[in-house]
Amino acid sequence: MRILHFADVHIGVENYARVDPETGLSTRLADFLATFDEVVSYALENSVDLVLFCGDAYKSRDPSQTHQREFARRVARLSAEDIPTFLVVGNHDSPNVIGRATALEIFNTLEVPNVYTGDRVETYLIQTRSGPLQIVAVPWIRRSEFLRRDDQRGLTADEINEEIQEGLSRIIGNLAGELNQDVPAVLAGHVTVGGSETSSEKSMMLGRDHVLLRSNVALPQLDYIALGHIHRHQILGESPHVVYSGSLQRIDFGEEGDEKGFCVVDLDPTRPAGSRLVEFGFHPVDARRFLTIAVKVHSGDADPTATVLRAISNHEIEGAIVRVMISVPADLEAQLHDREIADALTDAHFVASVSRDVQDQPRSRLGDAYSEGLDPAEALKIYLESRQVPADRIEVLMRRAETLMQEGLLE
Repeated sequence: MRILHFADVHIGVENYARVDPETGLSTRLADFLATFDEVVSYALENSVDLVLFCGDAYKSRDPSQTHQREFARRVARLSAEDIPTFLVVGNHDSPNVIGRATALEIFNTLEVPNVYTGDRVETYLIQTRSGPLQIVAVPWIRRSEFLRRDDQRGLTADEINEEIQEGLSRIIGNLAGELNQDVPAVLAGHVTVGGSETSSEKSMMLGRDHVLLRSNVALPQLDYIALGHIHRHQILGESPHVVYSGSLQRIDFGEEGDEKGFCVVDLDPTRPAGSRLVEFGFHPVDARRFLTIAVKVHSGDADPTATVLRAISNHEIEGAIVRVMISVPADLEAQLHDREIADALTDAHFVASVSRDVQDQPRSRLGDAYSEGLDPAEALKIYLESRQVPADRIEVLMRRAETLMQEGLLE
């Protein structure tokens, strides 16, 4: 039984985007849809029995009609090929008002064939071409629903999280204990598990997280734990595997070094519970690159702009989202030519920023040995020489200084 696990598509993230003149849509929307297409194509071409999506289809809780259409179009391709798709509701798919529908509820409403939505913490039995599969779904828990209980009113945010964590852990344990041990079983959750490493998604999270211990989900009755919500792909444990697939696209520079992709798991239904996983693989996708170019201009640099241009030429910027960070001494900042730097970045998909960190240089001091007994003209000359000012320039400045001093004496 082959399962494809992915999460955090976040259709609607359009920072660092241009408008595609042919479609009128954001080029970043095209990025996110292109990697989603890679997932679908792999499923269609590699005998996948089930596609497991672990939450956050969209950036917004209220996605636009265009974003909903594009997500549904890809799910429909899987449905048409009789590949079941199980969708776990994430925090970005959940409304913050009681009674409003989730962003994924439309698939249940329209009764789309082969599409199942995990919007409650319970066990679902899904039929695949390789036999039945039990899925313990752990969607995002909405505090608004939790607080409907009278005994929970008046709790602090931390107390609410503790209650959610304890309640979820208890329910997951009970559901795992009720599983049919003769049928493969996985947990599919959109939740934070302790020990996971985040990158940029702290800025994407809608509120403070409740956190489950790894031991709360890594139960022996389960053959695989598929997780979403954290954008960085990582394996938190084995026997059973506890895995965040990560997001399909980089959101910002916090994810610059993260590899993006999806996971594929092969289970052997004939083996006993807890030992059915026979193969696991992470499959990278062609996500848009983010690139930081850091340049340090040193004091005395004869051509600071040329130094920056050389640094840019040492990187492959074509198609990347680029930022340039220049550290430059204060006296050389004026020699940086913005137009030339911008021209060197024209092959980038998007230039996020060209920033300057201007370094103040310490003032030159002559010291007591030099300053005692010197008249102002002599002190000025020594100062200019210490700053390595060219001799002809020193001569001009000294003549001007003498003139000013004479004018001062006459007054």
